[in-house]
Amino acid sequence: MQELNKTVAQKTERPVKVLQFGEGNFLRAFVDWILQEANDKELINTNVAVVQPIEMGRVKDLEKQDGLYTVFLEGIKNKEVVSQKQVIDVLDDFINPYTEYDQYLAYAKSEELRYIISNTTEAGIILDKEDTKLDTCPNSFPGKLLALLVERYKYFDGDKNKGLIILPCELIDHNGKELKKVMNELAGLVGLEEDFITWLNEANTFCSTLVDRIVTGYPRNEIEKVTKELGYVDNSVVKCEIFHLWVIETQDPKVKEEFPVDKAGLDVIFVDDLTPYKQRKVSILNGSHTAMVPVGYLYGIDTVRETVEDEVMGQFVKDVMFNEIIPTQDLPKDELDKFADEVLDRFKNPYIYHELLAISLNSTTKYKTRILPTVIKYLDRKNELPKRLLFSLASMLVFFKGERNGEKIPVNDNKEFLDMYEALWGSYDGSTESVDKIVKQFLGLKDHWEFDFAKYPEVEKFVSESVYSIVNDGMKAAIKKVM
Repeated sequence: MQELNKTVAQKTERPVKVLQFGEGNFLRAFVDWILQEANDKELINTNVAVVQPIEMGRVKDLEKQDGLYTVFLEGIKNKEVVSQKQVIDVLDDFINPYTEYDQYLAYAKSEELRYIISNTTEAGIILDKEDTKLDTCPNSFPGKLLALLVERYKYFDGDKNKGLIILPCELIDHNGKELKKVMNELAGLVGLEEDFITWLNEANTFCSTLVDRIVTGYPRNEIEKVTKELGYVDNSVVKCEIFHLWVIETQDPKVKEEFPVDKAGLDVIFVDDLTPYKQRKVSILNGSHTAMVPVGYLYGIDTVRETVEDEVMGQFVKDVMFNEIIPTQDLPKDELDKFADEVLDRFKNPYIYHELLAISLNSTTKYKTRILPTVIKYLDRKNELPKRLLFSLASMLVFFKGERNGEKIPVNDNKEFLDMYEALWGSYDGSTESVDKIVKQFLGLKDHWEFDFAKYPEVEKFVSESVYSIVNDGMKAAIKKVM
């Protein structure tokens, strides 16, 4: 069977306006797919030059297929299970800067280049204080970008109209601001002139972004079936969910004007401040994920999909989202309700097998970062208990007791927390008094929670009662009391 290339599928010639750092599954199934959609709707006209961010990469594998690859979008759309496939043709040039540094720097002289897009993992936007030699390929992503911008500044003689729009997609808070900060620090270490640093900050626009799409990647376990369906060999095929969200924070109106991908019928949003959207994602998506894990698992369920499809647990998750999380958010309610409905569809995706035990990793910290802020807001705004979220906290404490229906649970967390749970449950003797003592110590971990639960004695009482009920009556009986 023939390998995918431009003799098999169409390849469109377009100017290269995007320099993309990263060739991995996420960028190809998210950003490059979005660019394809915008190209097809004639909103933009651009191809992509892909830069390999580390020495070992696969840009040349993409080049062998003329940059063509297939994206499978699988999930629930309009309440129906959908599987769609689409050939992406926007990748146009493939650069390993470690061996093709001159070819990489040549893009600094491009009149057409307008955008920098990156996803170099969370560790990509860091300051490498040794990365100060720009005459050879720098090791870090900020170093490579700085070398390109220095070359561009020199070639265009500091023309402020030749700055670039920079859209990092790394999964860190305020990624654009952080990249700009690192770039300035590195420019100082290199000893670059003040005029360049002014140009760096005034001519270039660094946008913070929030990205959201589950990308399951290359379907290794079903590649024979996929290949038969495609009718060609695609060594770069990538699978992902249908849901997607790209929030781009900018105060510069020209970004939205020049990059109108939001008009392609996609979930791309330009905002002045992405903080509420970050809070929405962390609270509704990640928070409900974390809340369901100990409850669902102790209920006897093993996966996310089974949890939300179960009559009782599905209602529990909905109540958590709509009755306790959404009232604490600061976006319009119709937007929040729509997002929550989409999250439920994502949880029900039959193409993604997501085990609750896999999500349980580091639950102690996840509860603090994903759920506790919602609990605190709910207490302050409603002056009543968010009983389901607190029941989840009680369930987490019981989960780390380490057994379900008499069988040992393979719990996984930082050693300090595992040791803590072992010590707490070592004092349990079956009495309500011992449960009260365990809960009091657990909620009293002020250094961990960075919050004083003692201000809300009714919280301690409710969590204690819930723990005792779960341990003695079982989860199925205990959950009825909060439903």
